[in-house]
Amino acid sequence: MSTLSNRIRELRTEKELTQEEFGKLFGIVKSTVSLYESGKSAPDDEIKKKIAKYFNVSLDYLMGVSDVRNPYINDKDLDEVDKFLLELKKEAEKEGLEFDETSPQELIETYKLLKEFKKKTKSN
Repeated sequence: MSTLSNRIRELRTEKELTQEEFGKLFGIVKSTVSLYESGKSAPDDEIKKKIAKYFNVSLDYLMGVSDVRNPYINDKDLDEVDKFLLELKKEAEKEGLEFDETSPQELIETYKLLKEFKKKTKSN
């Protein structure tokens, strides 16, 4: 399991935010963000809530208690996914491409691969 400091760094870097940009979002200075990420200091509960809300993760995930980013899926989120998939299907059909029930999973896997590739190319 990750620690709070690791999760803060992970979430910040996933959004490609600098420590300064991250700090501005939550009303803290860059040096405080650095202390959070090094584990030398921890945000108070209000800041933790704001971070979790901004990054759409649970407090359990942020604190390293769970590896599930957000176990709370609501109907609105599912409706948005349904709309998105319907639009993708329409676009695929316009282009003469096949789009069936396995296509969304293939999209997710492709997205994960591209994201991993992006991380690797940034570190080189």
